[in-house]
Amino acid sequence: MKPKSGAAASATRPSARKRSMTGRIRRLLGRLFRRVHYDSNRALGRRGEALAARHLRRHGYRVLARNVRAGGVEVDLVALDGPTLVFIEVKARRTEAAGAPQEAVDWRKQRRLRQAAAAFARAPAWSHRPIRFDVVAIDAQRRRWRLEVIKDAF
Repeated sequence: MKPKSGAAASATRPSARKRSMTGRIRRLLGRLFRRVHYDSNRALGRRGEALAARHLRRHGYRVLARNVRAGGVEVDLVALDGPTLVFIEVKARRTEAAGAPQEAVDWRKQRRLRQAAAAFARAPAWSHRPIRFDVVAIDAQRRRWRLEVIKDAF
């Protein structure tokens, strides 16, 4: 069989203009998908923090602040549990592909949270209180989210 030439060959191959348009559409969809994925992760985080704050209030914590920046680090929740000042990291996961939520609080994150706690506790109102670090792990795989509070996590 002979290769096609002339008008028959150009009819089967997309024009340069069509190829460039297809590439632009792919790039646009790729950016849009990344943005949607990023926004959905942010929404999961915000929803998880709200759920954690509500749960902690019901269990006697007094939530002082959410998304506090101290020492250049953001802390999800700062609360009082009796006289103890508690810094809380909230981790929510849709799947266990990246590991359990509490496993995401590695030594680097712990170091940053300690820096934030030290900066926050420098204020005279908080300097005399004992400090504790809790982790709230949220499993969002199912319709009904499972929440686990790990007190004195590190």
